[in-house]
Amino acid sequence: MDVPLADKPWGGVFDQTTDRRVEKFTESVSFDRRLYAHDIRASIAHAHMLSKVGVITDDERHQIITGLELIGREIAAGDFAFREDLEDVHMNIERSLVDRIGDVGRKLHTGRSRNDQVSNDLRLWVRDQIDAISALLIEVQRSFVGRADGDAGVILPGYTHLQRAQPVLAVHYWLAYCEKLDRDLDRLADCRGRVNQLALGTAALAGTSIPIDRHMVAEELEFDGILANSLDSSSDRDFVLEFAFCLSLIAIHLSGWAEEWILWSTTEFSFLRIPQAYCTGSSIMPQKINPDVLELIRGKTARVVGNLTSLLVLVKGLPLAYNRDLQEDKERLFDSVDTVAACLELASAVVVGAELNREAIAAQLDRGYLDATTLMEHLIMQGVPQRTAHEIIGRLVASAMKRGVPLVELPLDEFQSAHSSLDRTVYDVLGARRAIEAFTSYGSTNPEQVEHQLNIWRERLSDTTEPPLAI
Repeated sequence: MDVPLADKPWGGVFDQTTDRRVEKFTESVSFDRRLYAHDIRASIAHAHMLSKVGVITDDERHQIITGLELIGREIAAGDFAFREDLEDVHMNIERSLVDRIGDVGRKLHTGRSRNDQVSNDLRLWVRDQIDAISALLIEVQRSFVGRADGDAGVILPGYTHLQRAQPVLAVHYWLAYCEKLDRDLDRLADCRGRVNQLALGTAALAGTSIPIDRHMVAEELEFDGILANSLDSSSDRDFVLEFAFCLSLIAIHLSGWAEEWILWSTTEFSFLRIPQAYCTGSSIMPQKINPDVLELIRGKTARVVGNLTSLLVLVKGLPLAYNRDLQEDKERLFDSVDTVAACLELASAVVVGAELNREAIAAQLDRGYLDATTLMEHLIMQGVPQRTAHEIIGRLVASAMKRGVPLVELPLDEFQSAHSSLDRTVYDVLGARRAIEAFTSYGSTNPEQVEHQLNIWRERLSDTTEPPLAI
């Protein structure tokens, strides 16, 4: 069954009805309906402006806004029937408005096109999602900082190449994740500035001869600025790509954390116990407690990165101005937002609930010669060149490995035979805890440095005003 042209806002020039298969193929209301609140908000601002410049009367403005607010309440309550033949959320709302208030509703679209309308609605939606994701990132940071008192004094082996390298305070680890997430917050804030630009009023691609006031609309919708070129404005999706990239990097950071904690929860590491509320079992092996939430956070990163790749390919080679290809941006973006939000919510819960296995960590801490670098630096401070000191300590490590003992158990005469500068003071820097205390550089894992950074984080997070959740 074909769809009557009378129901199409563009049907005047056509003399053939739309094939039903085309209706199914081209509709977007099944997914873009989530933009309804932003579409209504922008339409209300547009109606205010049309009234101010004299294109519609105050009474017409009142009818339009009253009708739009009623439609918004019906959609929020689940009482609105979306129609696939009306293509998208924008035309569903407009058609419903016309059905309610007649020809006055037909005046709402004056001075705008669906091209600038959809871009503007999407900008409003992305702005809200940036605020919501930012609030979730802050909550994960708070979860890490909240572990500090309980994990105070715990020393973990730090790794490079997944091989034991140097000792690190557990709290230093937690603050490292806070730093990563803080860069994510900075990127989102920077992205928000480019998102928060008014597209409405550029119409299809060239602007409009209607005497609209874009500055008024921008102020009412709380945009920071106005897109200056109508050609660019109607086709630009840079803000979508940039937000998708920010989401991808957040997912990658979460994936790296999840991988680390998956390893730490294994019998081989035994550093960490993940709450069973965030694990699942095996259908065949009764003993299994699997870290499935962390594995899925790691796995869902692939879809977020894949969505970014899809969006990049989508816009590659598109000519100015608007092309229908851009309809395909929303499902990918919506999925990335939903996925990252879900991962962040669960990440906070896992971070709060996990427990360090202090006994197992302490029992293994002397393995791997974590204090070798500190001993080398002790020798350097005696005036020995770094490369020479590196070679000397390397030989001492090799000797300790053959004996199967940590460096601290080597006899003093062996240190002295390695180099005359090595006296009893070597024992002041040997062992994981003494090595930790020997660090002095700003940002290091020295207890005083870590406490300093922890206090900074506590102050920052206590002062943070969380952005509102997205609509």
